[in-house]
Amino acid sequence: MKISSSTSTSKLARKTIERNRRMHMKGLCFKLASLIPRHFNTTKEISSQQDQLDHAASYIKELRQRLEELKERKQEAINICGINNDIRETMSIGSNVPVLELRDMGHSLEVTLITGLNKNLMFTEVISVLTEEGAEVVNASFSVMGEKVFYTIHSQATSSRIGVDTTRLCQRLKEFVL
Repeated sequence: MKISSSTSTSKLARKTIERNRRMHMKGLCFKLASLIPRHFNTTKEISSQQDQLDHAASYIKELRQRLEELKERKQEAINICGINNDIRETMSIGSNVPVLELRDMGHSLEVTLITGLNKNLMFTEVISVLTEEGAEVVNASFSVMGEKVFYTIHSQATSSRIGVDTTRLCQRLKEFVL
């Protein structure tokens, strides 16, 4: 009789362990499904757990693709004016001024310029170069920190169809500033 009693106890223990495992997995699947934004769900309600897992996998794949696209855009933006990591390192150390950085973000441009206090830069002339090249200035600001002046100009193309020739703009700004 002891044999049947121990086997029924072990069966009950295995059932309990399996039930707990299933409940734990169900909780994890629910947590995973709750992390996916609602706007990503293009279909109606996702019914089964398998559908939820497939949906989460496709969302993760889309995020990976978006990350790769953003990395490529970042590299392109860095390469527009020949800005590389060496210049960024010297910029943080503070020895090489002036520094010109142009970021093309699709429909908008951001120009960052760092000069020394002794450099007489005509801020209005930089803005006029931008407008001559077809960019409309949306926001322009500057700040002084120590011996450096930081200029930031946000602009967008006057005509979205034509856009702005960033290479020509970058050359003109380099001639003017550097």
